[in-house]
Amino acid sequence: MDAPPGSTIHSIPTRLNSFIANTKVGKRFKLTERNTSFTTELRAGTATFLTMAYILAVNASILTDSGGSCGVTDCHNPSETCKFPPLDPGYAACLERTRKDLIVATVISSFIGCLIMGIFANLPLALAPGMGTNAYFAYTVVGYHGTGNLPYQSALTAIFIEGLLFFLVSAIGLRAKLAKLVPKPVRISSSTGIGLLLAFIGLQSNQGIGLVGFSPSTLVTLAACPRSSRKGLAPVVTAANSSLSFVDGGTVSSDVFCMNHRMESPTFWLGVVGFCIIAVCLVKNIKGAMIYGIVFVTVVSWFRNTSVTAFPNTDAGNSAYRYFRNIVDVHGIKTTAGALNFKGMNKGYFWEALITFLYVDILDTTATLYSMARFAGFVDETGDFEGQYFAFMSDAASIMVGSLLGTSPVTTFIESSTGIREGGRTGLTALTVAGYFLLAFFFTPLLASIPAWAVGPPLILVGVLMMRSAVEVEWEDMRQAIPAFVTMILMPLTYSIAYGLIGGIGTYIVLNIWDWPKTIW
Repeated sequence: MDAPPGSTIHSIPTRLNSFIANTKVGKRFKLTERNTSFTTELRAGTATFLTMAYILAVNASILTDSGGSCGVTDCHNPSETCKFPPLDPGYAACLERTRKDLIVATVISSFIGCLIMGIFANLPLALAPGMGTNAYFAYTVVGYHGTGNLPYQSALTAIFIEGLLFFLVSAIGLRAKLAKLVPKPVRISSSTGIGLLLAFIGLQSNQGIGLVGFSPSTLVTLAACPRSSRKGLAPVVTAANSSLSFVDGGTVSSDVFCMNHRMESPTFWLGVVGFCIIAVCLVKNIKGAMIYGIVFVTVVSWFRNTSVTAFPNTDAGNSAYRYFRNIVDVHGIKTTAGALNFKGMNKGYFWEALITFLYVDILDTTATLYSMARFAGFVDETGDFEGQYFAFMSDAASIMVGSLLGTSPVTTFIESSTGIREGGRTGLTALTVAGYFLLAFFFTPLLASIPAWAVGPPLILVGVLMMRSAVEVEWEDMRQAIPAFVTMILMPLTYSIAYGLIGGIGTYIVLNIWDWPKTIW
């Protein structure tokens, strides 16, 4: 009797799954015990990577805004203003090298994080530099092109020490107790505030679609004008004779002020198309929604001699295009790896940054790991799950590795839920994601050529996804609602995660001072 058409083909995955389940690999990762298969784990890892692959371009772009290790000495004409628009060609070239370095740093740190999680914790969770903490690192701690309170090197040192402390805290079991010291409404609302900050960044022109610009009367307003219609701003003083002079030590901003032609920017409208692609994919629950929007906008922007090209006919554009044409390139990290500097540890800002990084990592990692474990059905009646000890240790070890490479803290990604939804239940899912990150290492020229208007839409929609925790706030209880709202609103409006946390915790203390012991959890 003839076999039904396709039966041989369909039996190949079944035979492969059966074979691997009985090997040392299958038994090591408990494929049979967790009711999964090798091909299911591969599919789950693929779905997870497609969902989080946007981090490769987004993280490098955000961290490059800090200036990295670039400084005045890299300028062709050294001065304090050479780091700000119009950028000195030497400084711009340094930023481009830094961006390429940070793409590789993101790839390697993500690869190592997923590798550790998969092998030691045996959980279907992927790691990469976290959204939110990278924005705090770039825009608050180091500041735009180094205008913050700490230099890039000292900030990396703070992350390394924070990772070491997190490792020790996880090793001795103090992680959960430390998390409980932060008031519940502040813990819940912090992720929402970070989401609003990321969306705000994605709406601006430096790292997004350019919809929001500067207004001298209302601070922000509608923009989206072409680059030729945008101008930078500089602080000036008016003398007694009404003449204007540049403030000593002042800096020129990027092109944030729209002179005219609002809503006429071609790159803005291309970014809107990317936003719609991602949004529709999210609505339809299509895997890899973020990456589809980024890929479409980026590919369109790669064509030269168009109004939306990422390679304009300038010296910088021509240089970027020459590198892009390599397609495959093994780029070695030249400036960001091993850039730690321990000399700034005596500054208060250093410890403020360190404590904030530690707090955010403890809370984010705890919340993400437990929510993913519950989603996968791993949590027992005591609230624990298999592999949790090594999961936290993996996260902490990855933070230290990432800081040594030059990137912001590595953390477990909530996008791991897509792989779990596809059936991923073991560390083979994480190892599959690690394999994809390893492949990305060879395509740095393509990743380095993703423009800001392709990065903006996923930033905005990541903000949407991070809003979900707002429903957990007890809005009818003003002692809970007010601190939560203060935390949320201050993060985007002060461009600082730390200020949002300080404002929320301070407000909570004032409103609950007499009931602190009863309401802290």
